Amino acid sequence: MIPKRVMGVETEYGLTTATVTGEPSTLTPEDAAQRLFRRVVEWGRSTNTFLENGSRLYLDVGAHPEYASAECDSIDDLVATDKAGDRIFESMAGGANERLEEEGLPERIHLIKNNVDSAGNSYGCHENYLIRRRRDFRARVDSLVPFFISRQVLTGAGHIRRQPGVSGYEISQRADQMWDAVSSASTRSRPIVNTRDEPHGDIEKYRRLHVIVGDTNMSEISTGLKFAMTEMMLVLLDDGVILPQLALIDPMRAIRDISRDLDLTTTVEIADGRRLTALQIQREYAEAAHRHYDSRGYLTELDPTRQRLAQLWLDAIEHLEEGDLDPLAGKLDWIAKLKLLERYRVRSGLGWDDHRLSRLEFAYHDLSPTAGLYEGMVAQGLLDRVVTDEQIAHAVAHPPATTRAALRGRFVRAASQARRDYMVDWMNLRLLEADGARSVILKDPFSPVDDRVDALLAHI
Repeated sequence: MIPKRVMGVETEYGLTTATVTGEPSTLTPEDAAQRLFRRVVEWGRSTNTFLENGSRLYLDVGAHPEYASAECDSIDDLVATDKAGDRIFESMAGGANERLEEEGLPERIHLIKNNVDSAGNSYGCHENYLIRRRRDFRARVDSLVPFFISRQVLTGAGHIRRQPGVSGYEISQRADQMWDAVSSASTRSRPIVNTRDEPHGDIEKYRRLHVIVGDTNMSEISTGLKFAMTEMMLVLLDDGVILPQLALIDPMRAIRDISRDLDLTTTVEIADGRRLTALQIQREYAEAAHRHYDSRGYLTELDPTRQRLAQLWLDAIEHLEEGDLDPLAGKLDWIAKLKLLERYRVRSGLGWDDHRLSRLEFAYHDLSPTAGLYEGMVAQGLLDRVVTDEQIAHAVAHPPATTRAALRGRFVRAASQARRDYMVDWMNLRLLEADGARSVILKDPFSPVDDRVDALLAHI
């Protein structure tokens, strides 16, 4: 039987302002962020709070709104909870803009779900996977570095890279921002995998694999595929499978070279002397994963979404090897956006350095229902989906039902409705009272039930 795994995604959003008059905006990022979070502060007394859907909403350093999804043990829940974060921030921006209009101000706030702003500043998308604590943690992480570096050809979000005299489209927004393969630092060196030991669970049993190399995806398929592929690789490691020996001579050069090659023919040097393309590397990993899953009977255990994405992993590699992007234009972000930009660029006779292409690129990632393009493309059937609008709407107000997030969401809802003071983090529930605090520590991320939480809710 395939072991269960909880996963989550942290998304930092770009925050920008524009005027309805076309004049330069006078709102600073800090002012815009405070306006965005005003209602949150009114009811939560902070810009850092947990929601009834079990997720965390907060304002990060640099005026970046951030949303950390609740713990999920299914791809469906993860995608729905991730998209719920978009809906929550879209609603917050809508409320802030209504107040700006009421004040007679021409400013409007926009949230951009991407990784690089117009000045080249980067912000992240972090994937979290719960893994069993083992002494060979570092070796296991090192063995995954080539997988994460080459994975971008399937899960990149696409990016117009601009340098003096050189502009062009690339596969990944994060490739140029990475400076180390594995490190305990997160901002100074920007590693592919951050090894800081914060399991948010029983430290004797678990560690958290904290992956910060991935692009922020708009496409539900890209998000789901990113997690499904990685989950399969972790199952191989859990089962003691020796992964393909694909250590890279120069990982940081490799990640950049792969991102800049839209033909997907660039080769990178492997420690054993071979030179392989990113697709060849991915094929070795994908075939190893499918062989193992087939030998263990895991493929028949997978839910329909995981089955669909496992097959897409192989199919996408084949299409890309054949140079046929069209079957993937409705699935993968970097290809969907490339097709969009190319049509406009060719029709208008523009170079990649033209500012109109920049505006179109940002519009793909804009959460605004009036300025954003993504939702319209989904409505027109141009982008495939993993979940429905109804599932996303449910995830806005409800936590995943099969993980610890269900307990946290119930507690936050009950305490909020009763107007009780409380504190919450990933592991702790604390009800604050005049004579002290009633606390429950939740060390098991897999458990959606707990008698101690039931007693706490009854007390409330």
